[in-house]
Amino acid sequence: MILEVQDLAFGYGTRMVGSGVSLTLRDSEALCLLGPNGGGKTTLFKTLLGLLRPLAGRVLLDGTDLSALPRREVAKRIAYVPQAHAAFFPFTVREVVLMGRASRLSAFASPGPADRAAAERALATLGIGHLAERIYTEISGGERQLALIARALAGEPRLLVMDEPTASLDFGNQARVLTQVRRLSAAGIAVVLSTHDPGHAFLCADRVALLHGGRLVALGPPSETVTPETLRLLYGVEVAVVPLPGQGRTVCTPLIG
Repeated sequence: MILEVQDLAFGYGTRMVGSGVSLTLRDSEALCLLGPNGGGKTTLFKTLLGLLRPLAGRVLLDGTDLSALPRREVAKRIAYVPQAHAAFFPFTVREVVLMGRASRLSAFASPGPADRAAAERALATLGIGHLAERIYTEISGGERQLALIARALAGEPRLLVMDEPTASLDFGNQARVLTQVRRLSAAGIAVVLSTHDPGHAFLCADRVALLHGGRLVALGPPSETVTPETLRLLYGVEVAVVPLPGQGRTVCTPLIG
């Protein structure tokens, strides 16, 4: 068990955003977090990353309370992929990916051969080696998202936390990112990600956690948790959940009118 959340209450200062959240995450498992805007997803992620202290309950990483671990140790085990990244300096993609080794370096140390090799492996794993010498600010949004995942992967984490990794991406790039999520979990990395498209859960997740009003309303396999009833509760609209015959896929679409 790499991550265990026990009766967690989370928020900012004295303002509680969510409570009563309990879940586990194992190696090679992908967990998808669904919920409406303002439902507490980002605050929960910040707590899982150790950026916010729990208001109650505990977050355990490999059986140890997250608050008891040094920040550098947490950074070695958990990598974070934001939904957007504003870059201002003309770093190459290779340099951006190499930054993922920061948690493995001592203060003022420069990346060595092992760090550069890890960055090259991450570029190859994500299939973006051909972008290595391109300027990060000049590539497409989908390519930048893959570069951010490669940056996280270069740190050789056991757990990857991804905040809406498909936000603002076109249809094709969404599919590419979700394919990589599936491949990374199959390679042994635990992944927890959030998305606003319930259909994504069927494409890449082993289990789904539905967060509404700061509380878990369902947790389990996509086929059991992503239903018209639960999506109506989460989003306040009627939704059709339609399996595609012979495809092993399911789509979710709002019913308008």
